[in-house]
Amino acid sequence: MSAAHHITVVGAGFGALSTVREIRQRDPHAHITLVAPRAELHYLPGIIWIPSGLRTREQLVVPLAPFFARMKVQHVAAEVTGLRDGGRVVLTTAGELHNDALVIASGGRFIKKLPGIEHAITPCEGIAAAERIRDRLRTMTGGTIAVGFAGNPHEPSAVRGGPMFEFLFGIDEQLKREGRRNQFDIVFFNPSAEPGNRLGPKAVKHLLAEMARRGISTRLGHKLVRFEADRVVTEGGSFPADLILFMPGMTGNAWFDQTALARSPGGLLQADAQCRVQGTQHVYVVGDSGSFPGPDWMPKQAHMADLQAAAAADNLLKGLRGETPTTTFKVELICIIDAIDHGTLVFRNTRRQIILPSSRLFHWAKRFFEGAYLRKYR
Repeated sequence: MSAAHHITVVGAGFGALSTVREIRQRDPHAHITLVAPRAELHYLPGIIWIPSGLRTREQLVVPLAPFFARMKVQHVAAEVTGLRDGGRVVLTTAGELHNDALVIASGGRFIKKLPGIEHAITPCEGIAAAERIRDRLRTMTGGTIAVGFAGNPHEPSAVRGGPMFEFLFGIDEQLKREGRRNQFDIVFFNPSAEPGNRLGPKAVKHLLAEMARRGISTRLGHKLVRFEADRVVTEGGSFPADLILFMPGMTGNAWFDQTALARSPGGLLQADAQCRVQGTQHVYVVGDSGSFPGPDWMPKQAHMADLQAAAAADNLLKGLRGETPTTTFKVELICIIDAIDHGTLVFRNTRRQIILPSSRLFHWAKRFFEGAYLRKYR
């Protein structure tokens, strides 16, 4: 019976590829079509190592054709422009795709409304952004480097701050190694007085103490007003900056506006506990595209997308068989905040919160995890 099921997955990031694997494990016969502009996985957690030369573009881009062949997935190289018939028809730049069930895992979009944001580099936009940081650092002989992030004012959970701490500590470590740290001021800025509070109170305390220990100054608790070519302006004053790295809050993809799908206050797709988009049939969302019920510290990270993918795949196939989708996902935050050759482990779930002090072991654990994760797709 399942041989007749046509499932469309939108995206080629962690959530989308995990969903494909989870569906295939449960149903060897389903027809899976994946829509994404390129048959490539860009391993973005590794871009923190590009400025120091520990990683290159070639090491972080995984061609997906072999994976698609193994999983019997049809790849449509296109961008999605909208939906029709309650999600049963996906509109793309390559034409219409019909499905029995749909999984949206196309990631989030950074809010680029702050005046002067063109003067800042947004690292998590991709590998090219990290390469720009690398190239700028090479040409700088001194000055002030400003690193910060902000959330979505309408949805505090739509933020990705962890990588910015890694760029902050990684650049500090890199400049020390190069014997140039004394020629630079490094400033961390954030509109919250407790940046990274979704990692937990212990983690915030640790991160701020680590900044003080490294001689990184902070500008906290003031709303951002604008960026200038050589300055960060906040409601609490401004400070000079020769290089600005800034991660804005996240919202939904632009094409969501061309659909009737339920949206969260912050513009993401509103999901229920089973990863279904509210008010739909056989339409699921995984990863950064969605807003899910749960604690306010629920992270936007690959691990969370993997957990949601398993629930979505299970529920989707149950629904297609006429059963009631009941599978939920656990909420868990696992983060190694890396600084080139050592890292700090942060773990949080609904019962406990753990932070383990900086160790070389955690840096190597992060590199080991990268290799193990990418082997699934190579």
